[in-house]
Amino acid sequence: MALTLSLSLGTHDRAQAQTTAALTQPDLVLEAHDAQRRKDRKRLSAINELAQAQRHPLAPWIAYWELGLRLGEVSQAEVTAFYARWPGTYVEDRLRNDWLLELGRRRDWKNFAIDHPRFQMRDDREVACYALLIEHLNGRNVIEQARSNWLAQRDGDDGCQLLAATLLDAKQLGQADAWLKLRLSVEAQRPRAAKQAASLLGKPVELALAELQDNPARYINRKAKGGPRTHTELASLALMRVAASDPAQAAELMFKRWEAELPHDLAAWTWAQIGRQAAFKLQPEANDYFERAFKQQAKHQQQQPPEWSSETWAWAARAAMRAGDWPQVLRVLGKMSPADQADPTWQFWRARALLASAADGAPGEAIRAEARSLLQATVSPLTFYGRLAGEELGLTLQMPATPSPLTAAERKQAQTHAGLNSALLLIDIGLRNEGVREWNFSLMRMSDRELRAAAQEACDREIWDRCINTSERSRVEIDMNQRFPTPHRQQLLAKSREVGVDPAYVYGLVRQESRFVMDARSHVGASGLMQVMPATARWTAKKIGAEFRPEYMLERDFNIKIGASYLKLVLDDFGGSMAMAAAAYNAGPGRPRRWREGAVLEAAVWAENIPFNETRDYVKKVLTNSALYAQVLGLDNTSVRKRLGPPIGPRESSPNITPEEQQ
Repeated sequence: MALTLSLSLGTHDRAQAQTTAALTQPDLVLEAHDAQRRKDRKRLSAINELAQAQRHPLAPWIAYWELGLRLGEVSQAEVTAFYARWPGTYVEDRLRNDWLLELGRRRDWKNFAIDHPRFQMRDDREVACYALLIEHLNGRNVIEQARSNWLAQRDGDDGCQLLAATLLDAKQLGQADAWLKLRLSVEAQRPRAAKQAASLLGKPVELALAELQDNPARYINRKAKGGPRTHTELASLALMRVAASDPAQAAELMFKRWEAELPHDLAAWTWAQIGRQAAFKLQPEANDYFERAFKQQAKHQQQQPPEWSSETWAWAARAAMRAGDWPQVLRVLGKMSPADQADPTWQFWRARALLASAADGAPGEAIRAEARSLLQATVSPLTFYGRLAGEELGLTLQMPATPSPLTAAERKQAQTHAGLNSALLLIDIGLRNEGVREWNFSLMRMSDRELRAAAQEACDREIWDRCINTSERSRVEIDMNQRFPTPHRQQLLAKSREVGVDPAYVYGLVRQESRFVMDARSHVGASGLMQVMPATARWTAKKIGAEFRPEYMLERDFNIKIGASYLKLVLDDFGGSMAMAAAAYNAGPGRPRRWREGAVLEAAVWAENIPFNETRDYVKKVLTNSALYAQVLGLDNTSVRKRLGPPIGPRESSPNITPEEQQ
């Protein structure tokens, strides 16, 4: 949408007139955004003056960008004046977030304490760490929350590091906590966080960390020692780094020397990391490595489960599932945190493990009853494991009841909402990231009906990602027409049937790939409704005898034809397995070919063991979407289990898509 602006600025010299003329073009906001990106203060200041004088509808954003470039130099009074000018807006709260971080860096605790209670988003962990530090300085006991925040912080930052250092000095955190943070950071491959944790333990640890991160095998062979805790902690870190690239080598080092030399808790941690890396690589030894970890942990004689990361516990469960070791699955799930145990994924697999472990007949009935209760609590027609749980119980899953229509007043409230309209303007001119952030802020604390009204506004404007994502926020009032819309219906159904692929499957994939955004473009270059990579599109066009030009990829009909045709090719290549074809569409055909090697697995177990978080989540959502779209479109095959297909194992024949055709 073009924003045509006009303003009489009086008479100036020729240079000023040319500058003013340039700034009053329709792309004023884009000019400001570009100046902000380039850190061009002078240019951005001039644009800001013009936008404020014109009362431009996006003037608050331009002012925010302009002030942001000077944030390290401004005073509290100038920031407070900004708040007063645009109270309640996204940019006010966004600036408050930025300013709280700046105040933390300045150690200006007085102004931080005044500003923080007004911060609405509360989604910045570093700000939370600064706030907890102030509470500690005021004499409050914050150790439990502070430790949790610090350990959960993925990347190093000033706020959480300062909080941890302060609590260490106060003896509220100990050396064991710092070593735990260091292990978690090395495990997650977060070098900055690891370096900060090491700095809390002294210069020798910092230097050793740098050396073992650079060449862990050399460190293990030349520098690693047993004995004092510092030495064994460093040895376990080096072994973790070896395991990241070669679990078998790390296991051999443990067998030959280190299992005997490490304290039991560190030996358990190290075996767990070897198990995690082996499980990620789908190696059959993974479950045995985790078993050794549990044996070492038992020798540690600590009642509480070890503080392994959620990812490590998840891979322990997956390794046991892959091995068909259901007692081990139950053992692992019982040691997860309460929050992880409550996740529907692990509720479902706990139920399945109970069913697999229950004795036949009356002796196992109590366990089967417990499993059925877990499945019943997991049932939902809208989620992957919710649908699988319902199907396990033999239920017919019905669509949610259609809520009552929105009133004219409810529609008008959404249509006149300042934040939603500002977000739509930003999206309209191509600043989608900024628009999405303001849109999401505007949804905070909305009721279900207000969310539905906002979603409907986006649906009516065919901004499908906001339509779907906003509708998904409602908890009681569920409008399936918003959540599972069918834009481009005639074209998509026709092209799907033309190439011989299930239309519900295509719709489910498009909903996950692009949310029906026509000009969507991923960070790796995939484009259009079906997010096809240029090389893949060129190869597919050649296969089906179609002309290809890069500019065709943003044409709706061509994009659907190429995407559906490629999906059919990979579907055929994987013997009709929708799970493997979806994985191939997301991660390339070569990876699911490798992932199917080894034991023959139930398709649901195979899907849960997909190594990449993104692809695992993608496969689950595409299959769930497709089952729901089958209901929306009145088609057959609404079962997720049937869409998962038969067990998955090594293929018998050579692939139809050659390695050079994978990308």
